[in-house]
Order: sequence, then C-alpha cells, then structure tokens
Amino acid sequence: MRSLVKLGIGAFSIALFLAFSFTNLYSQTARVQVIHNSADVAASNVDIYLGETLLLDDFAFRTASPFIDAPAETPITISVAPATSTSSTDAIANFNFNLEANKTYVIIANGVLDNSKYSENPDNQEINFDLIVNDMARESAEDQNNVEFFVLHGATDAPAVDIYARDAAKLVSNAKYKDFTEYISVPAAKYTLDITPANDENTIVTSLDADLTSLKGGSAVVFASGFLDPSSNENGAAFAVLAALPDGTVITLNPVSNSETARVQIIHNSPDKNAAVVDIYLDETLLLNDFAFRAASPFIDAPAETDFQIGVAPANSTSSDDAIAKFDFNLEANKTYVVVASGVLDTLKYKKNPNAIKIGFELIVNDMARESAENQDNVEFFVLHGSTDAPEVDIYARGVAKLVSKAKYKDFTDYISVPASNYILDITPGDDPNTIVTSLTADLSTLQGGSAVVFASGFLDPASNDNGAGFAVLAALPDGNVVSLNPVTNVEEDKAFIPEKFELMQNYPNPFNPVTSISYSIPSAGAVELKVYNLLGKEVVALVNEYQEAGNYRIDFDASNLSSGVYLYTINAGTFNLTKKLMLLK
Repeated sequence: MRSLVKLGIGAFSIALFLAFSFTNLYSQTARVQVIHNSADVAASNVDIYLGETLLLDDFAFRTASPFIDAPAETPITISVAPATSTSSTDAIANFNFNLEANKTYVIIANGVLDNSKYSENPDNQEINFDLIVNDMARESAEDQNNVEFFVLHGATDAPAVDIYARDAAKLVSNAKYKDFTEYISVPAAKYTLDITPANDENTIVTSLDADLTSLKGGSAVVFASGFLDPSSNENGAAFAVLAALPDGTVITLNPVSNSETARVQIIHNSPDKNAAVVDIYLDETLLLNDFAFRAASPFIDAPAETDFQIGVAPANSTSSDDAIAKFDFNLEANKTYVVVASGVLDTLKYKKNPNAIKIGFELIVNDMARESAENQDNVEFFVLHGSTDAPEVDIYARGVAKLVSKAKYKDFTDYISVPASNYILDITPGDDPNTIVTSLTADLSTLQGGSAVVFASGFLDPASNDNGAGFAVLAALPDGNVVSLNPVTNVEEDKAFIPEKFELMQNYPNPFNPVTSISYSIPSAGAVELKVYNLLGKEVVALVNEYQEAGNYRIDFDASNLSSGVYLYTINAGTFNLTKKLMLLK
C-alpha cells in the first residue's frame, strides 16, 4: 500500500513539473490524462515518455495521471517502455500524435503485447497493445448538478455488453472492446449497475455498486479492465470496472455483495497521548494502519447481521492480538454508521467530566448517519460533543439560529440542515447565551448536497490533562477528509458578518416545543421591537424593546406557558417591519 502511494505521489509530482515545463516551452497546449489499462502481465508497470522526456515513472496497471498540459499543433511521440527503462530508446511501443490546441484528451494504454498468449476477443476485435484516444474529454461536468462520465470497454476477452442503472435507465448499449460511449449525465446519487451481454437484459454478468454522491459537478472515465477468464490469460488480473477522476484518483466499483453489509465511517477522536496513532482491526483483518488522532476513514462496507469485533491496537501492532481494546458489534444491514473512538485509556491521568460522565476509552456509535444530504439544496450535519473535560454547551449560528441545545460529552445531536453558506458559530455554556466560550468560522459554501460529522475534540484545560491536545472543533466529510473550524481571531473578521440589510429569519426549530430561537439582522443602530402575538392580534410577549447596535441577533422564545397553536412574531426596526408565523406543538 505504501509503495503504491509513493508511486502515485511520484507520478503526480512529475505531472505537475511537466505541466509547468510544457506551458513555458510551447505556445499552444492541449489537456491530457493518461490511464494504464493494459492487463498484460509483462506491462504491469511501465515508463511513459513524451518525446525524450520521462512523463510517468513506474506507471502501474489501473492507475491514472491527473490532467496535464501537453504540446499541441506539433508532432509528438508517446513511448511506452519497461519500468526499468533508462530512456525512450527502451520503448516497447511508440505512438505518434499531433494534438489539437485547447482540446482535452484521455489516452488509455490497453491491449496485450503478445496476443498469442491471450484469449481472442469474442467479437473479433484486435487486442494488440494500443493507445486508445478520446479527444472529447472533460475535466468537470457541463451540468454542475450532475456527474458526467463516458465508458470504455477495455476488457480484451469480454463480449459486447449493455449496462443498466438498476431501476433507472439503460446507460450503455452494445459496447464492444475499445468502444467509447458518449458522455452520460446522471444525478449525483448511489446506483447499482447491472452489466449484461448485449441485447440480453435478463442475463446479468455482474452487478456493481456505484456511489456518485460526492461527485456532483465532476467528471470521470469509467473503464472495464482485466479478464473474464484469467486462467486463459496468463493468470492476469480479473475483470473489474474502475473510474478515473480528473485528479488521477482511480476508484474501483465494487461488486454488489450477496452477503448483507452496512456502511461505516470511523473517526479517531481519543485525545489520550498513548493512543495518538493506532491500528484498527476488523476481527483479524487490519482495517486502518497508523490511524492518527483527528483522522477519519471514508465510508466503507462492513459485515452486517453477524457478530464481529473492532480492535484498537498500538501503531506498531503485528496482529489483532495486540489490541488495547476490543468492541463487539452486530450491525443492521443497509444502515449507515459513524463510529467515533473517544475518551482516555487511563482516567486517573485526566480531569473528570464536569457533568460526571464517564470518560474511559470507548467507541461511540451513531446508527443514523448519512453520506449525503437528504435536502440537496443544503448541507446536513450532526454534532458530537467529544471533549471529555468540557461542560454541556449550546451552539448558535450567529444571526441565524440556535443549532445545539445543552449537549453533554458523548451526546449526538439530530441532523441539522442549513443552506450552503459561510457562518460564525458561537459556542456557549448550556442555557447561557451571553457567555461565548469561543467563536468559529464555518465555511460550508462548497458543501451543498453534502453531509458531515462535526465533533468537539481535545481539552479545554490541556495542563490538567497530561498536556494533551487543546480544544478544537472539526468536521469529518464522507470521503474521510477532516477540516478544522478555525477560531474567529480578529475584529475585522467579526465585522465581515455585520449585515447589509434588515432581515427577520424563520424561527428554528419550527414547529417547536417549548423553546425556539428567533434571529434577525439590523445593518444600522436604532430602536428595535420584537413581539409575539396570537392569531387574534393580542400581544403575548415582548421579546425585545431596546436600542441596539448594528449586527446579527438571536433570542430564545420559551413558550412553556402557552397552548399549542400558530402564533405571529413581528419586528419593528426603523422603517423595517415584518411578520412571520411560528407553530407551537406540545
């Protein structure tokens, strides 16, 4: 695994270098991505040359380069050489090109070097080693609400096929070896792809999971690879379907398992210094190697409806027998889980929780997780209070709403759905909105349609906690990326959130019982009234009646003494007057 990562980084670095070089050497360029899909065992690793320049070193089967700039409107030669090559003169194959300026290409190395050793193609297609070229490639979707991809049939011994998105549509019709499809545009969602022989929809050769939820606005090259019958093909790689992304990432579309599975993301949030880096085992299998504090895995498939163990071991472990803690699970099929490692190994070294909650090391589980937002116009997240020495807290989205109420250590909130925008989050002690412990910037503007796990981490008082990590709030995304919510550090940053216009926001939550939060914005100082009325127009309560400076405000309305029903709330600020409805349900 580490060698593959190293190769990938090396290829990427070379690509970046060459992109810079070609941009400066040639006045006209084209964009090019190279994919290695030759399943010939003698070409499992190759060197790719552009002219005399080494483009990709030790380029492995089923890997891809990112898109780079390549010289256009001039003859060039792409050479494929053994991984041990010292120059382009060692090439096993040379291909001449004259790329058109400002076009975007995908070039796929495919086929076999010695076709006498491999099965013939059932449709009599030539299977000799070749570079297959698509000159209409894309680096992003033309429809930013969708995912767009073309498909290459790249398996030499496979017949013509059709591909169906189950319960949706036929995506590919009668595709033979070396055929490209046109671009296919689909919503960013999860699909099951059924591959059948051409014109035989009742015979499913294989079914694949295709999770496109995180690729909205993106593009991909989907390609069939390997052999249907490895034993007749030099015991080469078995048939698979993969997707190459514009940045060079290659994803395997996994077969739909006959056994039942659940989806699981693991987050390491234990601040104990003796667990700073751990190995995670699923039964006897190493699941996550050298898994660091404040890191997260992507969502993965895990066995469901069966007993298994997750073991946490030191980073230098050799097997699950080295585990410092083991936890038994039996997951429900087709559910989605987030499992968070939290707490400390030796509670005597660490400060007690102020709400008397146990802080021993454990795995905290949320079995209602999401890999994407249910409302694709918003960002959706739940919050975990994961800081052992912190008291219960409230969290406010400044000028918008109260998001979290009285969350104690180990508490999960329900999912919170907000527009994809930029927010300041104020964290206060529970039921004390006037004492702000910290304010954080949360830029969610790029996460429309996405989901996240927001978690408090570390210690409020590191000095009393073995000098462990300081308090922070982070967000884990479904792909395993973890981002920090940075503290508001200066007055100018705070001023950036002074509103440009008067606004009265819809109360949150709504309906509510018995407390809801009402937020409003005033761009200039003045007298402000905020009052609640019943439907007969009788004043119920005056929430605000005072002079206020420009800014974003919120106030909690406690309707414990009122009966269920619809009420009105009205703001008067200068010439601004607006009324909205709220609903109390007891």
